[in-house]
This record gives sequence, C-alpha cells and structure tokens, in this order.
Amino acid sequence: MDIRTRRAYDEMAKNDGFRVLVDRIWPRGVSKEDLDLDDWCEDVAPSDDLREWFDHDPDKWSEFKTRYGKELDDNSAAKDLLDKARDGRVTLIYGAKDEEHNNAVALRDYMRDKIG
Repeated sequence: MDIRTRRAYDEMAKNDGFRVLVDRIWPRGVSKEDLDLDDWCEDVAPSDDLREWFDHDPDKWSEFKTRYGKELDDNSAAKDLLDKARDGRVTLIYGAKDEEHNNAVALRDYMRDKIG
C-alpha cells in the first residue's frame, strides 16, 4: 500500500501511480490536460457543511479528521478508492494551499488506518 498526496499545482511525477483528484471543486487555474488525472472522485470529498465548518483552520484539524472519517465510513466512493490503493500506488490530488491540513491528508490517513 502506497498512498501519497500532491497539490494540483505541483508537477506530476512519473511514479505517482493512480492519480485522483479528491476535491469537490476543480482547482482554479489548472486545466484538465495539465492535471493529467486518472479519475476525479468528487464524492469522496468532505460534505459542504464540514468543509465550510473546517475552513482550513489548523485548530479544528483533529475534529475535522474525526468528522470526515465518519462521513467516509458510509461512502461507497471511499470504499472504491480503498480497493484501488490495495492494488497499487495512489496519489490523492488536492487544491488547498495548506499542505498539512487538508482533506487529502485526512483521507490518506483514513485510508492507511483502514488498510493497515
């Protein structure tokens, strides 16, 4: 199992494996061709309510991860992504500026916990 994260604005790497955008909204200023994705999994992104509550506030990070994990537990798209990660390297692509406190990092940690 190899799950990585990468900003949508960073250059892709040849060893990224399966590249999937995990944001509900397409990253500003990035064309679909430049992003070079294998999939866009909008359904795995946090709910609008949760995303707006969190608002990338590091002080809410722990609670965000808990709430997001509960959303992911009942999410069929998350289950599909877990299956993909069991098969090989997956890179979760995100648009947030904060590289430590974003849904892709929370999703990566969630997936690692579930796969073991």
